[in-house]
Amino acid sequence: MAKPTRASVWNVMSAVSAAGARCPCHSPASRVRAVTPCPTHGNNSSHRHDYKGMATAQEDTDYAFEMAASNIRYGVGVTKEVGMDLKNIGARKVAVFTDPKIASLYPAQTVLSSLKSQNVPHVFYPHVRVEPTDESFQHAIDFVRKENVDAFVAVGGGSVIDTAKAANLYLCHPNEGFLEFVNAPIGKGKPPYNPVKPLIAVPTTAGTGSETTGVAIFDYKPQNFKTGIAHRSLKPLLGIVDPINTRTMPPEVHVASGLDVLCHALESYTAIPYNLRSPRPTNPILRPAYQGSNPISDMWSIKALKMCIDNLPKAYKDVSNHRAQEQMILASTFAGIGFGNAGVHLCHGMSYPIAGGVKSYRHKGYDVGHPIVPHGISVAVTSPAVFKFTAPACPERHLEAAAWFGADITNTKLADAGLILSDALRRFLDNLDVPNGLSALGYSKEDVPKLVEGTLPQERVTRLAPRGVGYEEIQRLVEDSFTLY
Repeated sequence: MAKPTRASVWNVMSAVSAAGARCPCHSPASRVRAVTPCPTHGNNSSHRHDYKGMATAQEDTDYAFEMAASNIRYGVGVTKEVGMDLKNIGARKVAVFTDPKIASLYPAQTVLSSLKSQNVPHVFYPHVRVEPTDESFQHAIDFVRKENVDAFVAVGGGSVIDTAKAANLYLCHPNEGFLEFVNAPIGKGKPPYNPVKPLIAVPTTAGTGSETTGVAIFDYKPQNFKTGIAHRSLKPLLGIVDPINTRTMPPEVHVASGLDVLCHALESYTAIPYNLRSPRPTNPILRPAYQGSNPISDMWSIKALKMCIDNLPKAYKDVSNHRAQEQMILASTFAGIGFGNAGVHLCHGMSYPIAGGVKSYRHKGYDVGHPIVPHGISVAVTSPAVFKFTAPACPERHLEAAAWFGADITNTKLADAGLILSDALRRFLDNLDVPNGLSALGYSKEDVPKLVEGTLPQERVTRLAPRGVGYEEIQRLVEDSFTLY
């Protein structure tokens, strides 16, 4: 195969851009038709978008999307450069965040050695809680305010990186209460107005993609479900993506974090198109980080999904398969760029009360000293039910995804897209030994109202679903997720 030239790449991008004007998923806000050509499927096929119950593009919907992502540096062993990076930007006192498990392992120790070798002053915070809470966020905020740091390094999974984002935000807004920046309706959803300090993220899991996004997720203990803070200004200055840093993950952690990649990609690819999202912001600063599917996010999400399908089973079955691990951490970053701008929807919205309301369940591979449903597991267990439900809105995209999982979609009907993708997801999850639904995580039918009520406030993500949901729809999705196999 000939090596692509700059001209050929430009021609492909131009063709996608031109085709975007013919598809409501990728075109400016204007009149929307039920059936229209789409660049994903070419000019000779139809890509239907049946977003019933959503705003039409003639109403007060957005007409633009914005791409924001951190600078990314990828390479085997590249973690050792972090000390030079911080010296180059003139950091005077760096806060190094990690969790108690990572603190003694190669990734954190490499960062500390690099800082020492460059004589960069730093303080060490190895107390991040895995699956952070409002209380653990506050503890970290108090620490950085006391130390008065001027830069951050976060070494760990999404919990560590998100905690550093929150500490950075509130350090730079000392007069604001905790709920000011938390997503509505739990908090006020106020956009940051002061610049934040430089943050370098060094992921040690292949899942959250937090090194690319402006999102920080936590358990809000007063209501026992997850929420978050989301604004593109929170994204790290630099993400250092070093495959060596994921080699200490147990197989079960590979699976849980990898399933987060899977759902990031699949949810962002099937999210409501950006030009059907309302309301249109009155000021660009008010445009949300999660904007809906768009042609640039689509490319990253498709690539990430295919990489995950191909490599996650390999990384799980053989911990010495470093090639698969390298592909997974790249997939995590790719998906982060995709969903960090398009958003996620129902799997993530429903996952927050599942993880936040954990009772006594402790997932294998997570030695954290407290009950835990890992985020990726809480997201994945509802995916068969969710994508069966969302398929009628954009069946071609669901069938496409099913084919990537290996399903035979020859001569299939569009009406069967949800069932086909749902079955493909069940097979994929079963092969990875994912617990058999909500019942295996310790939930019973009596917990259904609590899980529904914990999902309803997650409008930041649920409003991006291609089909509208209320109490009854979410209740059915929860009930359909109690048993998978």
